[in-house]
Amino acid sequence: MKSVHSPTAPAAIGPYSHAIAAGPFIFCSGQTPIDPATGKLIDGDIEAQTQRVLDNLTAVLAAAGLTLRDVVKTTVFLKDMGDFARMNAIYAAGFALHKPARSTIQVAKNPLDARIEIECIAFNPQA
Repeated sequence: MKSVHSPTAPAAIGPYSHAIAAGPFIFCSGQTPIDPATGKLIDGDIEAQTQRVLDNLTAVLAAAGLTLRDVVKTTVFLKDMGDFARMNAIYAAGFALHKPARSTIQVAKNPLDARIEIECIAFNPQA
């Protein structure tokens, strides 16, 4: 196993890695809508926060030599399931025609009170 760190993703806010490579799989820690330049949660609606999360996941995957097309499973943690349709539109655009398996869960609270957090598992066929 090896730790994956992206210099262009937000710094971890706890004792964890951006991702862990284990064989051909990359297990990405949950990303929240933190701006990597400021280290602060972005202002904005669920659409803006979802896009920031996808950008952060993209940065983590890039550090492992992968893209969102390599993702096989995501878990979405929403603060309010009422945001599902709006989140889903941005998510669908981010993944384009690729449709990984997904679970979506409403949670009482995400880190920093973010409206959304997404974690993923990706497959590296070169590993």
